[in-house]
Amino acid sequence: MTEKSWDEQRFADIEYNLQAIREEIARAAEASGRTAADIDFMAVTKTVDERFINHAIDCGVTLIGENRVQELLRKKPNLHLAGVRKNLIGHLQTNKVAQIVGEVDMIESVDSLKVAREIGKQSVKKGLVTDVLVEVNIGLEESKTGFVPEAAPDAVAEMAEIQGIRICGLMSVPPICEDRAKLCKYFENMYNMYVDIGAKKIDNVSMNVLSMGMSGDFAEAIRAGSNHVRVGSRIFGPRVY
Repeated sequence: MTEKSWDEQRFADIEYNLQAIREEIARAAEASGRTAADIDFMAVTKTVDERFINHAIDCGVTLIGENRVQELLRKKPNLHLAGVRKNLIGHLQTNKVAQIVGEVDMIESVDSLKVAREIGKQSVKKGLVTDVLVEVNIGLEESKTGFVPEAAPDAVAEMAEIQGIRICGLMSVPPICEDRAKLCKYFENMYNMYVDIGAKKIDNVSMNVLSMGMSGDFAEAIRAGSNHVRVGSRIFGPRVY
């Protein structure tokens, strides 16, 4: 197969995958008493070449997410970004904050007060307010970053005092579970936390976004209350590292 025909096949696969995902989102949203319009659908573009990202955008994707600061900054000039939001979803080191503030619409992976303070500092320097999500390590996994559930509400309240950031909600990546009931319990716990924090009416905390659900579990996440799902391999195929 030539490179051109391989690209054409992958373009067709992306179109097919996007349609299937949108239909599944619609079904899951309906099951939770909402519509597909209530769900923010992100295409995760980690390791994906710009030509395939652009094809997804041309097929109607309006939100993309990148894991790494340098990869996002490298790709950005080559993307069809008119009307497209760009979020950072991967772990952010404090020494990379200055590079990314002002380059994305939201930082979804704020996993410590130290990172939050640096985002605020750099945002103030640039005359900006940066939208952020607070990352929660809902499964207490040592391999993952984020606030433990018990600490998250107090962390949100403390973070809300930081000038230069605006807290828009929560983000989480639950453990991989073959037991779907156990997986759904993690999602339900996140949703309950999201509702409880929102009910506190903390200044500078809107709790409009609950980001949970990825390629293998976004339907379960939506049924549990997620309104923001992050889908990568289901769109673009397995990642090439």
